[in-house]
Amino acid sequence: MTTHPAFATCDLCDLHKNDTSGAFRVLPPVFKSFGALTRFCGPVVTVKCFEDNTPVKAAVESAGENRVLVVDGAASLRRALLGGNLGAAAARNGWAGVVIDGCVRDVGELALCQTGIRALASMPLPTERRAPGQSNVPVQIQGVWVRPGDWLYADEDGMVVAERNLLA
Repeated sequence: MTTHPAFATCDLCDLHKNDTSGAFRVLPPVFKSFGALTRFCGPVVTVKCFEDNTPVKAAVESAGENRVLVVDGAASLRRALLGGNLGAAAARNGWAGVVIDGCVRDVGELALCQTGIRALASMPLPTERRAPGQSNVPVQIQGVWVRPGDWLYADEDGMVVAERNLLA
């Protein structure tokens, strides 16, 4: 399990609340926590897919290097983009967290995964193979732009994104 320097998203918001440059962004409070870790942070890797988790699978099966996978699933509530097997792969391969603008499944299994997992909801239906999706592209998550290389911070209060590591 990875340890990160202590941080609180509330403190980060207090420090950056007057930032109008767009370098500091707050994600809307619509995400639920499904993984064993409620606090995580790291540099962002992005994937964009719609009801096909092929790029999610490829990402979590690769070395995570304490990064955060941010998945633009177009907020679809019709298919789960991450389940127990992929959640376990993310934890095993060193991903700090996975944030999905979409759904997950196997909630009981995800709760045991030693990584952060955030999504909109649970949905038992798996994905279908439709389109391969895209990796390492800017994505819009609930109306907030997230780019590869940004830093994401998540804790019990919410999630924030910054253009740089705010703890360095």
